[in-house]
Amino acid sequence: MEKLKFPIGPCPETKDPSNQEIQKWIQDIANFPKSVKEITQNLTVEELNWKYRPEGWTLKQVVHHCADSHLNSLIRFKLTLTENKPTIKPYLEDKWAELADALDDDVSTSIALLTALHKKWVFLLKSLSTEQLQMQFVHPEHGKQFSLLQIIEVYAWHCNHHLAHIKNAIISKGKYN
Repeated sequence: MEKLKFPIGPCPETKDPSNQEIQKWIQDIANFPKSVKEITQNLTVEELNWKYRPEGWTLKQVVHHCADSHLNSLIRFKLTLTENKPTIKPYLEDKWAELADALDDDVSTSIALLTALHKKWVFLLKSLSTEQLQMQFVHPEHGKQFSLLQIIEVYAWHCNHHLAHIKNAIISKGKYN
């Protein structure tokens, strides 16, 4: 069950990453919308409603979640770059995944949002200086501070993590519904 929940393993915490590692993370973020579009574009409504694991989200909820999550992340980056260690606003992702827009069988709007959002986000990420990468925000749920560099790694992982979920839902052919 753990392999289904975390198909690529838990989120890593790289200490002192190389510039090459950072660039790979940014590239993973850049490639994500295209990968999601390619893997979902020919799926039927029935397939979009397959789950990637028992008691997990449907494939469509995963796509809609990524749009919500990544939008929140971009806002957190901008807050961090313009304020002194802001405390970010967490959100209840499980409850968001039950809202009408997250249950919509048409994922094209979330894919379009991801496409535009990631273009803007990656442009910003590529512009960050070494000093800006060290800027931090406070996450009240975790009770600690995170640097923007750490969050780039988290979201590169998040992209690959959810791509694996989508692939697992397709491979299992709705076995977990």
